[in-house]
This record gives sequence, C-alpha cells and structure tokens, in this order.
Amino acid sequence: MTSKPVPTTTVQPERIRVLKPGSNPNGAVVYWMFRDQRVRDNWALIHAVDEANKRNAPVAVAFNLFDGFKGANARQLGFMLRGLKLLQASLHNSLHIPFFLFQGEVVETIPKFLVECGASLLVTDFTPLREIRGFKEELCKRVGDSVSIHEVDAHNVVPVWEASSKLEYGARTIRTKINKLLPTYLTDYPILQPPNCSWESSSPVIQWDQLIEDRLKKGAEVPEIDWCKPGETAALEVLKGSQNGFLTKRLKSYATDRNIPLKPGALSGLSPYLHFGQISAQRCAFEARNVRKVAPEAVDAFTEELIVRRELADNFCYYQPNYDSLMGAWEWARKTLMDHASDKREHLYTREQLEKAQTADPLWNASQLEMVHFGKMHGFMRMYWAKKILEWTSGPEEALAIAIYLNDKYEMDGRDPNGYVGCMWSICGLHDQGWRERPVFGKIRYMNYAGCKRKFNVDGYIAYVRKLVVDTKKRKAEADISSEKKKEPRC
Repeated sequence: MTSKPVPTTTVQPERIRVLKPGSNPNGAVVYWMFRDQRVRDNWALIHAVDEANKRNAPVAVAFNLFDGFKGANARQLGFMLRGLKLLQASLHNSLHIPFFLFQGEVVETIPKFLVECGASLLVTDFTPLREIRGFKEELCKRVGDSVSIHEVDAHNVVPVWEASSKLEYGARTIRTKINKLLPTYLTDYPILQPPNCSWESSSPVIQWDQLIEDRLKKGAEVPEIDWCKPGETAALEVLKGSQNGFLTKRLKSYATDRNIPLKPGALSGLSPYLHFGQISAQRCAFEARNVRKVAPEAVDAFTEELIVRRELADNFCYYQPNYDSLMGAWEWARKTLMDHASDKREHLYTREQLEKAQTADPLWNASQLEMVHFGKMHGFMRMYWAKKILEWTSGPEEALAIAIYLNDKYEMDGRDPNGYVGCMWSICGLHDQGWRERPVFGKIRYMNYAGCKRKFNVDGYIAYVRKLVVDTKKRKAEADISSEKKKEPRC
C-alpha cells in the first residue's frame, strides 16, 4: 500500500496520507470513523469537510460495528455505543452531517456504501493495529478506481509517521524527536463549520436502544461499569469540569500521587475517553499547557504520559508487526526469557485461576479484582500484575497471552497500543533495559510484594478494592432490580 502527502486547507499535509489515488474529483466524501469517535477536535472529520467543500459535494460519517472486536464485551461496547448515539445527534445538530451505522464485514459494507452514494473520497482515521490496517489494504483493492482513500492521524499530537520513520528503542530515543515537533503540531483546532453541500437524504434512523440492549446481552459476562459516562461532553467534564475536572481540581496532586494505588483520584481518569477517541489527546495537551504555570511539574508529568508514552506505543505497534508476541521483543529480552523459561516456579496457575483471582498473593488478587469489577486497574498495579503472571505461568509466551487476554477482556481501554506495550514492557522488557539476572525473569526488571509494601500501604489498597467490589456488586444488584420492575406490566 503506497502513501504520499496530499495538500489540504486547514489540516497540515503531513498529517494526511494518500493510501489510494482516485480519478473522480467531484463525488461525495465519506469518513469511515473507527478510532476517533468524536465531532470536536477531529482532524479526520475536518479533512473530510475540507475535501467535500473543495469538491462542492456532501459529506457523511460511516461507522462499522464489528462483532466483538478483539474480545470486546458489554463493558466496552455499551460505553462505545452510547457515545456513538450522542455523536450522531451532535453531528446532525451542529454540522448537519448524517451518520450511517453498518454491521458486518467492513470490506463489504464500506465499498457498497461508496458505490450507493457515488463517493469520490473515503477518509479514514489512523490506528496501528494490524486488523484495521489489513482492512484498509483490502479496501484499497476492492474500492473502484474512481475513489481516493486518505488516512489522517487524528489520534496522535505528532503524526506517527512524522514523529519517527523507524521503530524506536524507548522513550529517551523518541522524546527529543516529538518535543522538537510539538511547536508545529500542538496547536488549537479550527472551528468546524457545516459543509457547504447538504446530504440529499436525511440521517438514517438507528434503533440505538435495541442495538445496545442486544450487545449488552451478548457480552453480559463482563458487565458495564458506572464510574464514567460516555460521550464528548462527559470527557470534557473529566478534563476541565468545574466539579471535579482534572485540570481544574486535581492537577496539583498528579506529580506526587499518580503512582500510589490508594490515590486513584490523582489520575486524570481520561483513559476510556482517549481510547475510544471521545476526546482528543491534542486537546488535553493544549489545555494542560495553558495551565502549566499553576503546576508545572504535574503538567510536565501528564504531557509525558499523554504524548511521549502514548505515541511511543503507537510507534511500536506501527513499526513492529509482532507487537503482541514474544517475537516483538528485543533480541536480548527474548534470549534471557528463553534461557530461564524452564526455571522452577514457586507457583503455577492456570488462566482460569488467574482470571478468578485465585492466587496466594492477596495484593495480586486485589489488582485483578479491581480490573474485573471496576474496569480499570491502577497503572502501577498493572506492572506488578503482569510481572507476577510471568512468574506464575509455564513460560513467557503463555504469560504474555494471558496478560493480553485479561487486559483486553476487562479493561475499558483494552485492545489498545498502550495495553500491548504495557504487557510487553512488564513481561518482555520492551522500552526498558537489562537488569541483574535472576531466576524466571532473567534480566527482565523484577517487582515483588516487599517492594510494593515499601512504596504504598498494601493492606490499605487491598481493603480499598474489597470495598470497591462490594459496592459495585450492590449497585449492579440494585440496577437489575430496577430494570426488572420497569419490565413488569402495569394494570
């Protein structure tokens, strides 16, 4: 699949790539939305409207709902679909752009829609995940010669292909490259106006409530969580709301408390919104930079995680096709792990035992339960959690597979480059260095219970999770009773 920059009006050309040129300059423009599910601050949508106005043509947004993409359950799909329901209304009310929802194979639904509406351009947002990249390659083959396909990196502050042209070794090697480009890319967004041409037909009716109910039933094994509301408005409230916004109320404690599992309120709480693209990382960074004088250390730490670390994860998944397997680790890490693969383990647990938090380590059990019932494990505990899986399974391949399976199944932000890189860092030493050699781990960085006790109140964290689980189960039971009462027939 070849690509080259394309000129545009308000989106930097370097943010856009031509995946496939087309011969028709005048037809409708369709934006196939996948990773960046928002109306505000969306470079892909801005580019679609720009191109539609150039062509004196209408624009539409299309979304293809996959059947359980990479293990997504009710927890993730409920959040996503409720957000898309709000997005459809926002698109219609603010921009008069229709939203089309398709179900099935995207390599069949999107080409068919392009033919039906006489499209001349398909705009896509960017993801480094191999499944979607494979779909785009197939679309380039299936879409007619008249249709162009443009890809826009609307997710990263610095487009992944501009930040680096190669696989980076770690944060220290990519940080300078990104920081050098931030003055160019870390800007405010233009105000998006409705396109000049209207879509001839009205926005299609989508039975959202029925669709959501069906998906929740299919994925009921992992139920929804209630601590974060979906949608762009909710995301902005978490970022800078007047009640408990991160930048307005909680920023100052971030630098000192973000790695303490007993202080989850010190974290931004933005990860679900960033994962589903309901808020732009560029918007978060731009707003944080504007308040840097209030808490410079906190803002610097936040933007390091938000920009450098997130974009390092995209770099890895983009340039390393084996981003979720031992083959994607550096040679030194593969060697040391295999050298110690047959070392005797103190404990060996099955995937089922780990999933049910049935280990001899109460701290690890608490972290697993936090993820299962809350949909989000504290970032510090994710490292400990994954490293213990390496210690308690038959070898690094099994450990990595189990960690990714559990992360993707239960985390709100699973199935994400950050998740794959987090598991690879913990188990395969990715973006890290070799440490003192020891059994099982080899030269991979080691973490243990005693180290956690020195860092924070372990017993307090275990008690916190226990209460969290009890409260979550209680709210779910109350919600189930309320739902059943609503279904009862009234005389």
